[in-house]
Amino acid sequence: MTKRERMLHVLANEPVDRVPVAFFHHFTEACDWNMGLERPDAFKRNIEGHRAALEIFEPDIIKIMNDTLMMMPLDVSFVEHAPDLSKIQPMSPDSAYAAKQIELTNRVMEIYRGCDAPVYVTAFSAAWVLRNAMTVGLPVAGAQEPLMKRLMAEDPQAVADCLLRMSEGIAALNKILLTECGADGIYFSVANQAGFFPKEFHQKYVAPSEKYVLDEAKKIRDVNIVHICGYHGHGNDLSLYTEYGAAAYSVAVNAEGTTMADAKKLFHDAPVIGGFTQDGVIYKGSREEVKKAVWDILDNAGQIGVVIGADCTVPNDIDEDRFNWARDAAAAYARMHSGAGNSRGNGHG
Repeated sequence: MTKRERMLHVLANEPVDRVPVAFFHHFTEACDWNMGLERPDAFKRNIEGHRAALEIFEPDIIKIMNDTLMMMPLDVSFVEHAPDLSKIQPMSPDSAYAAKQIELTNRVMEIYRGCDAPVYVTAFSAAWVLRNAMTVGLPVAGAQEPLMKRLMAEDPQAVADCLLRMSEGIAALNKILLTECGADGIYFSVANQAGFFPKEFHQKYVAPSEKYVLDEAKKIRDVNIVHICGYHGHGNDLSLYTEYGAAAYSVAVNAEGTTMADAKKLFHDAPVIGGFTQDGVIYKGSREEVKKAVWDILDNAGQIGVVIGADCTVPNDIDEDRFNWARDAAAAYARMHSGAGNSRGNGHG
């Protein structure tokens, strides 16, 4: 199978010759994140990092890492109370940020010219973007977000309306990246770590904007992946996302305390991506330990509708050859279990 054929089979829950692997890491340091409009040096490092990594590992799934443009710039300096949210309008496709995102995508696509793997662009939900704009540091579990909390209490519908307007701009940019730049789908990052949004609030006021982005992308191509971000062990309630209708779900099974098999059941047998912690065995284990971890995952989840990956991005300084170790382990597992109907394995042989 070509890499593209293999991934299409995964998304269709059909047998594959081997389970693909999908490990990703940033190409810049945290101090460079979101600095693409201001720092040409960081923007260039972001792009060229893909080229250097490709010399060691040719991915099964290409994910364009937009480190320096992750979060759409958003001025919230005027926001004090919920009615102020009405002043936040969708990002224009003609904005400097959109132009830079298009440039980054085109230049990285050129680096991967000749690779037969499907290409995904990284997108972040409006909830991520709005919270990020109102937070000093990353809006992860435990962050202090008093303004966002106050707005949610004052007028939940104003928050929901703002998120939907922002999502219109996010979806419009995604459309350009898919139709004009030639990417295959979006890798859509969502999160509600530590239950920041109460479950009922999330379902009523947050989920519609996230589903909107996915629905708009689905009109173009139905291969889109939801990444439920469990960054460094910060868990989410996976049940919040089971009705999002994505083609596959990247799940932080270690952060959530579950397994790939159980996650697949939770998502109505939709394909799942994951299995490894971010900085554990894949980062510092021996080749044999990586192989054992891959085989354990496949013993648990089988080889249909499964992609080997990590809870979230692995460390920047990882040796990409380790991804080859994981892929070789998956191929060896497939050979060992070639007569097993490609379902659950029955031990390591």
